[in-house]
Amino acid sequence: MNLRSQTAIAGLGITKQGKVYDYNHVGFAVEAVRLALADAGLRREDLDGLLLNPGLSWGEAAMGSFQLQQAMGLRDLRLSSVMNAGGASAAAMIQHAAQAIAAGVCTTVACVFSDAPLKPPATKAEKKDGGGSAGAYGFARGLDAAYGQFGVNALYALVAQRHMHLYGTTNDHLGAIAVAQRQWANKNPQAQFYDTPMTIEDYRRSRWVVEPFHLFDCCLVSNGGLAVIVTAAERARDLKKPPVYIRGMGQGHPGGDPGETLASGAVLAKATAFTMAGIALSDIDVVELYDCYTFTVLVCLEDYGFCKKGEGGPFVADGKIAPGGSLPVNTGGGQLSSFYMWGMTPVSEAVIQLRGDGGARQVPGAGVALVSGNGGILSTHSTLVLAGAP
Repeated sequence: MNLRSQTAIAGLGITKQGKVYDYNHVGFAVEAVRLALADAGLRREDLDGLLLNPGLSWGEAAMGSFQLQQAMGLRDLRLSSVMNAGGASAAAMIQHAAQAIAAGVCTTVACVFSDAPLKPPATKAEKKDGGGSAGAYGFARGLDAAYGQFGVNALYALVAQRHMHLYGTTNDHLGAIAVAQRQWANKNPQAQFYDTPMTIEDYRRSRWVVEPFHLFDCCLVSNGGLAVIVTAAERARDLKKPPVYIRGMGQGHPGGDPGETLASGAVLAKATAFTMAGIALSDIDVVELYDCYTFTVLVCLEDYGFCKKGEGGPFVADGKIAPGGSLPVNTGGGQLSSFYMWGMTPVSEAVIQLRGDGGARQVPGAGVALVSGNGGILSTHSTLVLAGAP
């Protein structure tokens, strides 16, 4: 079955983002779905599918989608599940929704992410909930754990160090990505750093988190919720907002040691998604990449084929991914400077661009968007090709 443009994103809901404490994780999810339904011109009763990517605040989230269903008062769902492939979850959720709709399993699916890990500064009782460093050992592998190499920051940093060693990638190359995305964020009123410019000198002066990552190489932490409504393309054309067609989709989960391969699953995911969409790299107008770190942007630009392996540093150094550049990347500021809703951040920005709703950051003529999700230290990956026309 060719799923090209059979389904579309018909609604987008973004709550307030960042250091906001209006809701807990469930409340943010409910609000995001409410906003997405209103955006599409649909009612709660129109939903018959619910997919949830739980953030850290959901804990194990064994029945998180049921918990959300109950909170929303939804009845008679024909699809309900929790999905978690790390940063690859959002695009993967949308893929599963599209496949279920195309197969006739359901008609209208809300795909949701929410999280509320930030606590109000005055609250003292919740300081005990941090979990400590022991929780980070969940990402450690074999001798990594034995020698104390643990935590997401350190594991991504090790892969980045390897890239630098082999290819001569520099901190200023990573800084060029951070600065470019901050420039995009300065055009996005929803961004946490909307009012805060940043220069390469600011980047160089920022503190180390773990070498080679400065503070501004690492994504934000945000409270908030984000949801999209997926439905059949034919139906979406009769709804409130212009459809954003799901032209192509793919996943790639390479396995192995990313410190040795220095590759994400983008190569595998791209092959499936681009074949379905019937496009080439030159057809892409805007690129929305999963940026838990500046380094993942660099690696994914290489793995999608925008430049050769190892040339990502020089490729981004000339400003082509910044506003006004030839390859607009993470045009809302991304997770480094806008807000961190896991893979929903790049999804939402693609929808905004393809609708022409980007305001000061709108890319003229944006018709086709590449969206990526990446998780598990380059171990999980998902790709969407979204378009304003089928």
